[in-house]
Amino acid sequence: MSGAKNCAETPRQKMIGMMYLVLTAMLALNVSSEILNGFTMVDNSLHKTIESAELRNKSLYADFQNLFDKNPAKVREWLEKAKSVKKNSDDIYKYIENFKVQIIRLADNKDANDSAYVKQIQAKDNLDKAAQYGMVNGHGKKLKQEIDKYRDFLVNLSVNNPSKQKMYQSIFATGKTRDGKRWEEALFEGMPLSAVVTILTKYQSDVRSSEAEIIQYLKGQTDVMDFRVNKITAEVIPNTPYVIRGEKYSARIVLSAMDSTKVPEYYVNGQRINKGLYEVNTSKLGIMTYSGQIKLQGNDGTVLVRPFKSTYIVGEPSATLSNEDLNVVYRGIDNKFSVSVPGVATENVAVRVIGGSARKEGSRYMIQPSRDDEINIEVWAKVEGKMRKMGGGAYRVKYLPDPKAFIQPSDPGAKPIRGGFMSPGVLRTSNLIASYGKDELIKAKFRITSFTMLAKGISPLQVGGSRLNSNFLEKLIKGDILMINNIRAEGPDNLQRDLGSIAIQL
Repeated sequence: MSGAKNCAETPRQKMIGMMYLVLTAMLALNVSSEILNGFTMVDNSLHKTIESAELRNKSLYADFQNLFDKNPAKVREWLEKAKSVKKNSDDIYKYIENFKVQIIRLADNKDANDSAYVKQIQAKDNLDKAAQYGMVNGHGKKLKQEIDKYRDFLVNLSVNNPSKQKMYQSIFATGKTRDGKRWEEALFEGMPLSAVVTILTKYQSDVRSSEAEIIQYLKGQTDVMDFRVNKITAEVIPNTPYVIRGEKYSARIVLSAMDSTKVPEYYVNGQRINKGLYEVNTSKLGIMTYSGQIKLQGNDGTVLVRPFKSTYIVGEPSATLSNEDLNVVYRGIDNKFSVSVPGVATENVAVRVIGGSARKEGSRYMIQPSRDDEINIEVWAKVEGKMRKMGGGAYRVKYLPDPKAFIQPSDPGAKPIRGGFMSPGVLRTSNLIASYGKDELIKAKFRITSFTMLAKGISPLQVGGSRLNSNFLEKLIKGDILMINNIRAEGPDNLQRDLGSIAIQL
């Protein structure tokens, strides 16, 4: 462990630390590059949301100051509260930002970047540094206290609005999870560094969104709303732009400025919705777009109409396990790959193979290597109109394992025979085949190219193809032993194989 400590670790802390290292070592091989790239996309999206929120908040504070300039007596109390909101929001935002920087420095060391973006993290799949900083070093408990303090601050400011209080309590909930885990454990234990940083960025986004909500609420208390009617714009505030298929997408559609004595009308795709809450059950995958308008009657009776448009992403619930020791593909056959990029529709995902070819069949890709040693598979996705590389990996190229030789009787449903007793009649109508048998893990077709038939008192016979020579068999009588030697087969990889011998007693 790195980092200064105020006191020596207790035996229990040392034991927990050792157990955690063992656990993370076991999990390290199971972090998928596709998942890590998904966190990068979500983190980038959250930063853009934060940038937009900060611009919106800056405008809100400017409007608040303008209200104060026009009516100081009525607005002073609320403006002071708004300033305290800005200070508390900036403090918790900076605290979380520093928290991210510290765990990134802990993981990346000299390669760390002071900008806490997932895309700039070197050790995205690191499973222990976030837990070390948050759990072992105790900073997670302090983070929870800071979030609790900010949540209580917002709840106290919205004392006359129970719905807002409930919203803040939900957004910044830090109680135990359904499975009984503490908030810190759920956030840090066994989580990749990229996931932890993304979740912390989500909290920063929540801070800026909540800051906007409470400032609008405080402005609504000033009772000088006449100044707002000429600054009406439509806003869509989704709980999240990415949802899993089967879950509910929820978004709040609001006016950035409004008269509290007038109730707007909200329409989505031509249908009126209640109280600006748009909800839809998701069933299809991909990027979903919806639009509508908000109508509000102005002071002169004129109906003001403000359009809006927004999108959300529906994806599959997924978890990918990868055994790096078995990252192999076989020559001559279709190697089946399932490929997906979180947040990107299937039709916008493509695969490129360096040292082979890829063919899409349904939802899968068939990969065929064209060279020995190793190939590289790259996954690309169309994001914001441009194809971007989302990840990939190297795969060892191997030739197919040797199959086994069998005698296959011609009777329908007859099982292949590796040796033993056979009647002359059945033997005369049988062929040699090569396969992996009933326990096959790889599907591949092989053909017998040649073999030698041997029996006591009969000259050896070299046979081409897979059919047993009937003239040779006519010379055998009951009790004779037929040896089939030097069985040769060729697979889809064009490699000749020696499959040994089969002994049959008539």
